[in-house]
Amino acid sequence: MAGWILDLVIIGAYFALILGVGLYMGRKEDSLSDFALGGRRIPWWAVLASIVAAETSAGTFIGTPGEGYAHRNFTYLQLALGTIIARIVIAFTFLKPYYDYNVYSIYEFLKARFGPQSRNAASAVFLVTRVLASGTRLYIAAVILVLACELLMGARPDRTQELLIYVGAITAVTLLTAIYTTLGGIKAVIWTDMIQATVMMGSAIVAIALLFAGIPGGWAEIGRRLASPGDLRFLDAGIAPALSWWDNAKAILGSEYTIWAGILGSTFTTMATHGTDQDMVQRMLTAKDVRRSRLSLVLSGLADIPIVLVFLTIGILLWVHFQTSPDPRLPAKTNEIFCYYILTGMPVGVRGLLTAGIFATAMGSLSAALNALATSFTRDWYHQFIRPGATETDSLRAAKIATAVFALLMIIVASGTAAFVIINPKSRIIPIALGIFGYTYGSLLGVFLVGMLTRTRGNDFGNLIAMVAGFAIVALMSGLPNDIAAIFGTTLYPQPDWLPRLEFPWRILFGSLGTAAVALCFRTAPARPAPSP
Repeated sequence: MAGWILDLVIIGAYFALILGVGLYMGRKEDSLSDFALGGRRIPWWAVLASIVAAETSAGTFIGTPGEGYAHRNFTYLQLALGTIIARIVIAFTFLKPYYDYNVYSIYEFLKARFGPQSRNAASAVFLVTRVLASGTRLYIAAVILVLACELLMGARPDRTQELLIYVGAITAVTLLTAIYTTLGGIKAVIWTDMIQATVMMGSAIVAIALLFAGIPGGWAEIGRRLASPGDLRFLDAGIAPALSWWDNAKAILGSEYTIWAGILGSTFTTMATHGTDQDMVQRMLTAKDVRRSRLSLVLSGLADIPIVLVFLTIGILLWVHFQTSPDPRLPAKTNEIFCYYILTGMPVGVRGLLTAGIFATAMGSLSAALNALATSFTRDWYHQFIRPGATETDSLRAAKIATAVFALLMIIVASGTAAFVIINPKSRIIPIALGIFGYTYGSLLGVFLVGMLTRTRGNDFGNLIAMVAGFAIVALMSGLPNDIAAIFGTTLYPQPDWLPRLEFPWRILFGSLGTAAVALCFRTAPARPAPSP
């Protein structure tokens, strides 16, 4: 029991450090510009660390080792290829207009380019999708507490007890994060992200060292255990010579981790998440100028490769570890394997550090999401519909109230996600967390691409039609209506054999291309040419 007390002291000290640094760095907030953009005075290297911390959510910390454990290869790493390509495109296509127009919310660009309805639609899509996606990721941080309770009780909590543990942990982490985010704004977000990124990577490297040291026979035993065909491979073309080209195409679109998904699907996914998502772009806009912003963005893409490699390696080593040292209590859910090892296989103190690492990833992505949601709501809705003549004091107060409201909504979503996973124990984290974006962010990206790359195409009315069309294309090609109907034990329609079923890496690509194709059919009104900054 003394060991657990030491771990709790370490976790408590971490929370106190984050809260203290967040409040100190975010002091003297007196305007919405400070709250949302930090006065554009944040160093590029701090922005870089903040981007990395936001990308590496608890879903990455726990879910990526789960993918490595389940597949025993590095094919998930292929998706990182597209993230680098996309960042280069965003850096030299999207960022300069955002700086030129001096936007707080990036959806203000759509108002300048097309009109208010495009801005409203895009902002609404962001607000809803971000709450759902961030809430879904938030529940993951509580997984380790459920396992800890199981070990202390000697039995798995029943469903009601498990849900109560999830809700309690979710509420505590969210409230703590909301406090320093509300009081400190984006400066508190970025500087605490620096600490969280350091704790996250440090604890992950410690985990690899401990796993390797605990496997009898070292490299020789690891190589012997992973000698099956396909183990440790990095690339997967997903092509079967015996199939026709169309059947191969359907198989590739229905696969999660192929080189095609990494180069094509991941490129469009990252363009959407890092170019049209207020959550990611807002921290890029805190840099002093567009040159520094580009540097932080591109380097964060290069950092993704070693980060993903580290977490996949943890998952693969976990599989070898439990092959050489079987454990009858090993959880059936791959999502829980890493947490279980932290609690049962790590020494006192290190166990507390790794647990703090899990909470660090959850709080880093959560604080940024809360700040971005509050900024978008204040600029796109409060200023436009609730109080058009708001002063700086009014706007800052509205942003802080909005932060608290969105924190409450995320608690609700995260608790609902926990209930879903309890009922469906075989569900995997990464497809859930990334899949939510796929249905809606294609519509966002399609409209932004038309606005950025053309001067006379697209208008308010056409963009609304295009966004609905983009969503419909993705929903039908991914079987979303039937997936929803399956929850109620029914089927709406038979999925045609000729129609490919899209997995999550492909959804934004098809949604954005479909949206852009429809939007290009409409012409920008002569009275609204492409605006000057």
